[in-house]
Amino acid sequence: MIRLFAHAYAFHLNFRFGSFRPRDLLDWAALRNLQGVKIHVEDGGSQSLLAAPATRLPFAAKARALGLEVHVETSASDRATLAAAVAIARDTGATSVRFYPRHAGRLSEVLSRTAADLAALPDLDPEGRLDFLLEQHEDLKGAELAALVAAAGNPRLSLLFDFANMLNADETPEAALAAMAPHITDVHIKDAIAIPDRGGTGHRACATGQGDIDLAGLLVGLLLLGENRPQVRAFALEEEAGYTAPAFRIPGEGPDPMIAARAPSETDPGPGPLGPRLARERAEAEAQLTHIRALLAALTAALREDPAPPA
Repeated sequence: MIRLFAHAYAFHLNFRFGSFRPRDLLDWAALRNLQGVKIHVEDGGSQSLLAAPATRLPFAAKARALGLEVHVETSASDRATLAAAVAIARDTGATSVRFYPRHAGRLSEVLSRTAADLAALPDLDPEGRLDFLLEQHEDLKGAELAALVAAAGNPRLSLLFDFANMLNADETPEAALAAMAPHITDVHIKDAIAIPDRGGTGHRACATGQGDIDLAGLLVGLLLLGENRPQVRAFALEEEAGYTAPAFRIPGEGPDPMIAARAPSETDPGPGPLGPRLARERAEAEAQLTHIRALLAALTAALREDPAPPA
């Protein structure tokens, strides 16, 4: 069975400009029979799990009562950022912490600094209670990420595969999946349109089913990972229509290119009143869930009609 999780970024604008709070994501997931939630530690502003420590234990109790697994996410890999996320994970009963490096400089320097960050993970969780998820996030290629995880030698460290982030690193989703496959345990599902950018490729996230991503092909490839049991533990519904990201890697860039500095991901709400935009975001989250469930049902039906794998 595919384990579908709600992702807080699907409600990014409602968290930033509306009344959405972490507990509301739990209600949304439970009402739609999802298995869990992935939530950023800063979602909800002053009422986020990071900024409002008093909300963490009630959040944990609510998640348990609803039967939902909690995964927390953060947007850097330095020790202080990860230590804060680990503390939140413990308070909320979360089972994993997702992160990605935001180092800038030559690629060799970025990889070296990220490797040092990964080496510190056992110190942050000495009891080994948490899984750590390194996300492919727009600047590093699949093979580079796989090499980092393999070199770390940490059985609690794995990769999170995002359906579109590799475009910005001058890589196709299919190539990234092939390179990362042995280490992928978690997934962010979204659709996007590839955008030419300064000789490379950026992406603009769009409504699921309206972009350039082969959703069915990626889902099949990910669902087939694992020998005796499914390798992917959580597929998160990360609708983020309107989010844009520039190219970070370009063809012919050389063996040690510069990686630009960047801020954490954020979506511009665009012009006009916020009320209709927030309502549209909520509708887009519902539509993504409907689309993905219909796609999974179609894939299941096709498998039943022709269960034999291709020769």
